[in-house]
Amino acid sequence: MSDTSLEQRLEQLKQQINQYNHQYYVLDQPTVPDAEYDRLMRELITIETEQPALKSIDSPSQKVGGQALKSFSQVNHQLPMLSLDNVFSADEWQAFSKRITDRLASDKKIQFCAEPKLDGLAVSLRYENGLFVQAATRGDGAVGENITENVRTIKSIPLKLQGDDYPEVLEVRGEVFMPKASFEQLNEQAKKKGDKAFANPRNAAAGSLRQLDSKITAKRNLAFYAYGIGFVGKLDALELDESWLENSHYQRLCQIKALGLPMCPEVKLLKDDSQVDSFYQHILTERGNLSYEIDGTVFKVDDISLQKRLGFVARAPRWATAYKFPAQEELTILDDVEFQVGRTGAITPVARLQPVFVGGVTVSNATLHNQDEIDRLGIKIKDTVIIRRAGDVIPQIVSVVLDKRPENAQDIAFPSECPVCQSAVVRAEGEAVLRCTGGLYCGAQRKEAIKHFSSRKALDIDGLGDKLVEQLVDENLIQTPADLFKLTELDVSTMERMGQKSADNLIKSLSIAKNTTLPKFIYALGIREVGETTATNLAHYFLNFNAIKVADEDTLQKVPDVGAVVAKNIVSFFKQEHNIEVISELESIMSWPDIEVKSADQQPLINQTFVLTGTLTQMGRNEAKAILQTLGAKVSGSVSAKTHYLVAGEKAGSKLTKAHDLGVEVLTEDQLVALFSQHNIVI
Repeated sequence: MSDTSLEQRLEQLKQQINQYNHQYYVLDQPTVPDAEYDRLMRELITIETEQPALKSIDSPSQKVGGQALKSFSQVNHQLPMLSLDNVFSADEWQAFSKRITDRLASDKKIQFCAEPKLDGLAVSLRYENGLFVQAATRGDGAVGENITENVRTIKSIPLKLQGDDYPEVLEVRGEVFMPKASFEQLNEQAKKKGDKAFANPRNAAAGSLRQLDSKITAKRNLAFYAYGIGFVGKLDALELDESWLENSHYQRLCQIKALGLPMCPEVKLLKDDSQVDSFYQHILTERGNLSYEIDGTVFKVDDISLQKRLGFVARAPRWATAYKFPAQEELTILDDVEFQVGRTGAITPVARLQPVFVGGVTVSNATLHNQDEIDRLGIKIKDTVIIRRAGDVIPQIVSVVLDKRPENAQDIAFPSECPVCQSAVVRAEGEAVLRCTGGLYCGAQRKEAIKHFSSRKALDIDGLGDKLVEQLVDENLIQTPADLFKLTELDVSTMERMGQKSADNLIKSLSIAKNTTLPKFIYALGIREVGETTATNLAHYFLNFNAIKVADEDTLQKVPDVGAVVAKNIVSFFKQEHNIEVISELESIMSWPDIEVKSADQQPLINQTFVLTGTLTQMGRNEAKAILQTLGAKVSGSVSAKTHYLVAGEKAGSKLTKAHDLGVEVLTEDQLVALFSQHNIVI
């Protein structure tokens, strides 16, 4: 690249990064994922490193964040609040570690203080004679925003330090963040009010801290973890006095904790860099179970005297780095949109994306849900989009990068007829979803209905996988769930990859499946919005199948968890002619006992609501749920003030946090087993 084109690229990078800095730090409205920002910054730094003459004092590499908001007064930091450089791989970490040892010119093992990299907003808290007097954002590293009144509302930050052993002036640096449970609650409230939801907890925390009315901040349930110390000394003195402080970064955090300031419980002191990878992998594995968002780990040379020898570059210390996780958000292009037909006829738009590596996997598809979601995103074919995949969550499109929209971008048009059977497509009043009217006559719905009928939570027909169902339908051997029971060993053994033994086993499984329970049969029918719990409630309310078939909407709404929409779906299902035919066939083939009315002695947990979370090791969650329901308990999927008990297995997540917040009693798996034992149920 010529010097002229290099200068042009450098100016382009500076302009783009400055724009993203303003959007991220000042407006709290980032338009690109962190991974894209990091790439641009790394390219900028590479050019400046290779061509030092091109580096200028106005380069984004020479500062940390954005300008202070004019709506807040400004605070000059006595010691700069710097950012961190990043590494993204084991090789880059080794290069960072080698730079440290080379600069120190010592073979002595270096201890590191290891921390999760919190995804929040960096702040500096100032205490004078033990009293909290000021809080400021990082700003541009030299000047921040005065957010004192808002920070006063954060319950975990003490307004007075504990004890009496502290310097006259103590500045504590740390991260203000919003716990996941609080973030979910905030967005749920916004949804109910019709307000715009926050994109992520980091934006929510930043937006909450920048409220001009601190009463709003107080309602946001923010949290704080300290990660370091700023200015320490005497009042009206400019010189730093570290005589009170330990010579260890980890021990300094412990000093802060002893004064009553929270310290992240995952912080750990590592004896040398050989423990870095195991800490990184451990935090990466536990990421989804933490009550707060993180995007990596941070490693700091623990010895303060070594930190001073290593010093700083323009925007970051040489003695610390952030070891980032694989990006959870990335940029890609929406190539096309296809429409899939589900079991209930729902027509779902699926985005076909240019493959992109995000969240540890290569993503090429993402659901767009419905027309409302497309309208909300304002998305078009050929748009550049931000794709997000957190942990094992299904990939989703977060937003569109409008300034990258090409001239040939096309509107997304929904089909007027089913793409599978060409039946009419309708959108029911009050629904966001378009549906095919073909019912079981639609090939897509037929396949999905049979897959659901034979699934583990329904009739659990062993050996009947999705691919085999599709083959059987494609070859016209089955058209309805009832046809499954008409299959012969000869029919099945001729199928691809199906030998005589597999065919024999499947026919045996089908024979076993003829005898089931009323709740499982109701669930297996695949009535819209009738899940396991609703199916169980219907069975226990009506006691037999005939009563359910003829029930009207008013009667159905007397069943727990059955509202007007579900009642309407049930009545509609049993009125459709093709459903009546299939059900009649199934009734002649299958059997299930009516529900026996149990006495209060047989249902000792009646009127009690349980929620199950985490992994149970002595039984499956479905087994635990079934036993609880047998004892009369209601098993819910979410924690609320009406929940009586939360059963927390291994790796319990946000539900456990919410239960603690609401004062819900928490049971371990052993306590649940003991409860079952009290009622003569042995696991």
